[in-house]
Amino acid sequence: QVQLVESGGGLVQAGGSLRLSCVASGSIFSINTMGWYRQAPGKQRELVATITNAGSTRYANSMNGRFTISRDNAENTVYLQMRSLKPEDTAVYYCHYSDYEAGRDYWGQGTQVTVSS
Repeated sequence: QVQLVESGGGLVQAGGSLRLSCVASGSIFSINTMGWYRQAPGKQRELVATITNAGSTRYANSMNGRFTISRDNAENTVYLQMRSLKPEDTAVYYCHYSDYEAGRDYWGQGTQVTVSS
């Protein structure tokens, strides 16, 4: 089992910034991918960004360079730096972990991000 605990969400004005963190614990395999997804009210959960243990990143096109994902492998932590936030970025942001060796994937409980106009 892998446990994921997110933090850093909150209320911010449009144009502001937030940094989300997600700490993984438990049975973590060294080769893994961690990432962030988000789900707005009435919408499907969507990819924000992912990063492998080797540092390869993938972003959703709609992020337009405003978001940056990074990780600290020693601390089993993944970060999402969000800049120039817009009201449409309002959503619950979920941390995700997956590893191919065991074929497992886990989700955090989510952290709310609200961007006011």
